[in-house]
Amino acid sequence: MGNTFGHLFRVTTFGESHGAAVGVVIDGCPPKLALAPSDVQVELDRRRPGQSRITTQRQETDRVEFLSGVHDGLTLGTPIAMLVRNEDTRATDYEEMRTKFRPSHADFTYQAKFGIRAWEGGGRASARETVGRVAAGAVARKFLAERCKVEIVAWVAQVHDVDAHIDPTHVERGQVESNMARCPDSAAAAQMIERIDRARKDGDSLGGVVEAVARGVPPGWGEPVFDKLEADLAKAMLSLPAAKGFESGSGFAGTRLRGSEHNDPFYNAGGRVRTRTNHSGGIQGGISNGEDILIRVAFKPTATILREQHTVDVQGNDTTLKPRGRHDPCVLPRAVPIVEAMMALVLCDHWLRHRGQTGTGS
Repeated sequence: MGNTFGHLFRVTTFGESHGAAVGVVIDGCPPKLALAPSDVQVELDRRRPGQSRITTQRQETDRVEFLSGVHDGLTLGTPIAMLVRNEDTRATDYEEMRTKFRPSHADFTYQAKFGIRAWEGGGRASARETVGRVAAGAVARKFLAERCKVEIVAWVAQVHDVDAHIDPTHVERGQVESNMARCPDSAAAAQMIERIDRARKDGDSLGGVVEAVARGVPPGWGEPVFDKLEADLAKAMLSLPAAKGFESGSGFAGTRLRGSEHNDPFYNAGGRVRTRTNHSGGIQGGISNGEDILIRVAFKPTATILREQHTVDVQGNDTTLKPRGRHDPCVLPRAVPIVEAMMALVLCDHWLRHRGQTGTGS
């Protein structure tokens, strides 16, 4: 029912925002990968709430527990189950949402589909669900780094009307983590923080764009026609809470170029085929070409804002709602590790599919 992602490297997330716990089961991770809780915890710490004044003030330690699939520090090749317990839940903050639908949230649509919903914090539609994605992505990231030398870095490229000026070929994680906005352009980051802070104080929210790059992906990953690499990346990113747009390579900007300007000329670089430009974003015909894979993900302003809004109740009566609770005034800074995780899941899955077809991982 839409809770599982991937073909060979399959992940199933579970849990609600204010339930007992959230987590993930990974099926298809190859055996003998060295894996410790610390490998996962470092990524969960980047995603967890309460990191700074521009994120939700919900306080969760997000300590990961391994339940299965790892023995003596090595993966067994069997399902890996990871659990993170919810600690700082305040169901009373959402009492009004028991009978009223928050505008632009999933309250109404979940009710329409299932006839029942976990109204506390949005339940399964909450960004709390992404804990499992990040935990699974940490495993995929380690596998890609150790077996394939693939590196994935994401950053905030835009918040509201503030754009960063960044060369994606040279962004490093240290630059991204150098400020609470997770933007490697320090001047733009200062403006982003100011905009988010202002929206928070106004009881409002902002959207923006996360950009990501995968370096070291060899040519040949991806499937023709329906399972193109960018198609799977698009599905992965658009499955994220608040995601509303996806681009790969030049994206929509490429529509303003002629073919003679947009084509990426090939050349021989010491026996290796390269392209002189990378408008394709590392993917041609749905298959990686060996260049950096570049994507952008657009996130809408957080749906839950601390302002009174018009809505309806569960009987369809007009009413108003002023939500309470703790919410991100802008999802972008915490979305960075989530985008990285989903990119890692897609690439790890396609590496396994490529190995299964060709007998080689590169």
